[in-house]
Amino acid sequence: MNKASIAIHLPEGTKVPDHLMIIPDGNRRWARAKGLDTLEGHKRGFEATTALARASRDMGIHTLSLWGFSTENWDRTEREISYLMKLYESLIDKHLAEAEEDGVRIYHLGRKDRLPKSLLAKISRAEKETANNTRHIMNICIDYGGRDDIIRATNKIIASGLKQVDEKVFESFLDTHDQPFPYVDLAIRTSGEQRTSGLLLWQAAYAEMYWEPDHFPDFTPLKLREAVLDYSRRRRRFGGNDAEEHLKFNPKVIADLELKWRHELAIGAGEKFRSYVVRYVKEQYGLSKDLAKTAGFHLASALLHRDQQEWHEAKYSLKELYAIVKKNLGLAFEPEVIANFEVNLWKDGDSESGFREFLGEKYRFSEFQAAKSAHLAILANRETNPTKARSYWEKFYQALKERVA
Repeated sequence: MNKASIAIHLPEGTKVPDHLMIIPDGNRRWARAKGLDTLEGHKRGFEATTALARASRDMGIHTLSLWGFSTENWDRTEREISYLMKLYESLIDKHLAEAEEDGVRIYHLGRKDRLPKSLLAKISRAEKETANNTRHIMNICIDYGGRDDIIRATNKIIASGLKQVDEKVFESFLDTHDQPFPYVDLAIRTSGEQRTSGLLLWQAAYAEMYWEPDHFPDFTPLKLREAVLDYSRRRRRFGGNDAEEHLKFNPKVIADLELKWRHELAIGAGEKFRSYVVRYVKEQYGLSKDLAKTAGFHLASALLHRDQQEWHEAKYSLKELYAIVKKNLGLAFEPEVIANFEVNLWKDGDSESGFREFLGEKYRFSEFQAAKSAHLAILANRETNPTKARSYWEKFYQALKERVA
């Protein structure tokens, strides 16, 4: 079987969601923008679905839920509905063998009383033939609505004669009742829309949301990778406390040390410069004295290479620095990737978007969450007044600590 797909590489330590939910919005808008029939948009969307399903399995995602047709979509034209139902049948016909090969169990989530009999027969066959697969789950949500799922579960409870239920009992009546990962970890909606519209309303109560501006036919496996990396950077508390504490520094102390090593670098980079750099990395990353000495040597070396525009040497020194930082902080970045980010910022000049991406990759939070810190860092870098620069650096490190610590 030819399963052409792009190999997806994730950094070691990336936290991959167990359950990914995708709301594939924008098929019709994609087609209209290109002067095509809206049905062509749905066709391209189904092609994107196949590539994304394969990529999600390659990344180690266990459960993928895709919304194909909502309980509210019946108000669309008969032509569009008929075309969609035929596409669903075709999707099952084309990929059932692949699901078997990859160990994918197929579930239909949603109502079954309004779907065409021919589609129901294919769904039933797919569910039966993949029932023993355990490696992955594919939830095909057709004629599905989150409220409807809850109402149907409630009616089943009433019919069962139960007088009182708790969450665990209630969940046993939902469409995802017998799945190992019923709760959504990451929910993606394409086309710039920022709402869930009720998909897996109960199951996605604590889902991390990711809003993709492009229409669904343009949502590629590489863009899915970016969404997974963004998810991996987030700190999930579930209403409780953080399980990790990465940064314990005093922002005033770090800002002061940064200004001091910058000043010494500007006037000659002597022993004072190296001493301040060592103290800077020790205080910022919580390193031991010996580790700080080694890490400080690498950072000082990188900064000196930067001033000489010796980019290869600077990158090597930063890579060694971040290898120490990664081990100490337990973050899921790749030292070489972070070093490359930073050197490119040095080469091309600081940009706020570039710094957001760099901070997100380095400290493992989303670019949206990095916006405040990135803005302050740019202001600090460009400020020539020492007093104002000190204020910006202190605010930068405070914002960073508030986000990461």
